[in-house]
Order: sequence, then structure tokens, then C-alpha cells
Amino acid sequence: MTVAAEAITGNVPVPTLAAKAFVLRDANTGNLLAANNPDMPVEPASLTKVMTAYLTFEAVKQKRLSLTQTLPVSQKAWKVEGSKMFIDTTMTVTVDELLHGLIIQSGNDAAITLAEGIAGSEELFATLMNKKAAALGMKNSHFMNATGLPDPAHVTTARDLSILANALIRDFPQDYARLYSQKSYTYNNITQPNRNRLLFIDPTVDGMKTGHTESAGYCLISSAKRNDFRLISVVLGTTSDNVRAAESQKLLNFGFQFYESRLIYAADKAITRQKVWKGTENQVDLTVVKPVYLTLPQGEYANMKANLRVPKPLEAPLKAHQTVGAVDFSLNGKVVHSVPLVTMQAVEASNIFSRMIDQVRLYLQ
Repeated sequence: MTVAAEAITGNVPVPTLAAKAFVLRDANTGNLLAANNPDMPVEPASLTKVMTAYLTFEAVKQKRLSLTQTLPVSQKAWKVEGSKMFIDTTMTVTVDELLHGLIIQSGNDAAITLAEGIAGSEELFATLMNKKAAALGMKNSHFMNATGLPDPAHVTTARDLSILANALIRDFPQDYARLYSQKSYTYNNITQPNRNRLLFIDPTVDGMKTGHTESAGYCLISSAKRNDFRLISVVLGTTSDNVRAAESQKLLNFGFQFYESRLIYAADKAITRQKVWKGTENQVDLTVVKPVYLTLPQGEYANMKANLRVPKPLEAPLKAHQTVGAVDFSLNGKVVHSVPLVTMQAVEASNIFSRMIDQVRLYLQ
């Protein structure tokens, strides 16, 4: 099915894609640059394994698992249908090997083994998947398994998948860089290629995951980075492997051609200095906690305006990194991005006499 959509940011026309649903997300700001049917319920197929990987990375980071730890392979994992890394019940496989099998080979056996290793059973692991989905803001997703094998209650959306992909890249950048760009993996003397064709076509693509079932069609989450500009594409429900790659490439190229992303503010660098009342210091520097990027249609930066909002007088005591306002970025009168404005330093309260004087001055303003 061929569908068209309008850009969510700017007045840029969006390419027509042969897909049931798609989303293009800017990883720097989290904004959607293009979408069609972003909230339509869909079957995620093996795109589910992005969540399985996320929870595994999290377990390793929290030291509930280690990459060198071995996990037993259950009968359920060994006998599972679909794509496999070809492990069996006689093997004890490391978490790192299972991650390779999950991400590069799309092994359902690897997914179940990791799920059972983390939660004790795939069913309990699914409760963790749903809890994490809620925490990430995936409002229209419900997971029933770690593999993506069809289940009527196993659903998500293009928007939610883009949120998940963005979160994995943001929260586990080293794991993403190490695993998702690998073009093949050999286990048990069996070499399987990564099914993400864009890894072999576009050198700026470094992930992420393919999916396919008869009911879901051919699906692909892909991500590319050119300079400091990263885009995440989710293309769902195409008719073939070739089509999902071609349409994903089209969507990524569209984003890089028609939009640009710039660093506006570096983290922990003073942006403005504001008056402080009732404090041992009478001024405080304000900054942003994280680097602030702004992504706009090509040529629109000249029309962008930044408005610093500090809604009320600043009164001590103030903590370091306390949110006291915001910076709103607007384009043609419409706010397109907003970030918190925080204090760089703590300011202690002054003595009672000074506070009384400042209180009077505030009242007379």
C-alpha cells in the first residue's frame, strides 16, 4: 500500500512510502520529522527484540548479569520456531554470545534464553517488558513474549518503536556501537548475515533491527548518523526485504536532505546570569544539564528565536542544577522545542536582616 503524510516539524513535504506505517525521529531532540499512521496498532515481529536487548543491557549495567556469564538453554528455547542462532540444551552460552545471536542473527532461541536468564520465565520477562515500555512512554505497546512471534495481544506502534530505539541508543551507546553494526556472526560454526541490508549499502547506517512475519509484513528500524545528526527510521508493513530497505533508505535520505541539526547550547556552560534575592550571592548563572540540539528544516535557522523564561524572581536558597525556568525555541511563532533552565551554582540564604531588606524591595517592585 502506498501512503503519504505531512511532516510534523516544518512545512516540508514527506516522501510517499510503500508501507503501512512509518516514523522518522530526530535522535538529538526526540522530535518526529515525518510520520504516517504513527499510532496504528501493529504486530512488531522481531522488532520486539530491541526491547529484549534493552532489558539485557540494563541487567548487565546493573550487574544482575555479566557478559561472560553462561546461561542454560531450555527445551522451550531449543524448540522455538523461526529464526535461530542454533543453540541446544547441551550448551551453556554466554550472555555476550546470546546478545550477538539476538541482535545479528535475530535468534528466537537467544531471546528466550536471555528472557529466562533474567526473569526466570519468558512470561515473567514480558511483565518487565511492559513495565519498561510504560516507563519509556510507549503508550500503545503491550508485549507477550521476548521474540515477537505472533500473539493477538502482542502489539505496538511505529511511534513507540521509535521511542524504544532512541532510548536504547541513548542509554546504551557503547553496546549499540559494538553490536548493531556487525554485518555477520558465527556461532557453532554457522555464519549468518545481518538481515539489515542498509548496513551493506549506506556506510552511515549503524543499526538497527529487521522484523518479518506473514501478518506483520517486512519491517525495519534503521538508524544513521551523519556528522552529529542521527536519525531513526521505523518502516512497517512492506511487501519484501528489498522494499523495506529501499523505503527506509528513502526516509533517511529525506531527513538528511531537508533538515539540519545544530548544537545550540553545550551542557554546564553559562547561558545567562540572573538576579538572586535573599542570598549570600546576588547573581546566579543559568545553564542546561544536557547539550541542546535543535533540528529545523534547511535554511530556517535564521528564523529561529530563543526565549529564556524565568517565571518568578529567584530567591535563595537555591540548589545547584535546580530548575528555575526554560528556554523555548520558536519558528514562525510556534514553539518547536523547549528545555529546562537550571542553576549552575548553589546560593545559600543570607542573614535575616538582608532577607528582610530584599523582601521589602521585592514587594516594592
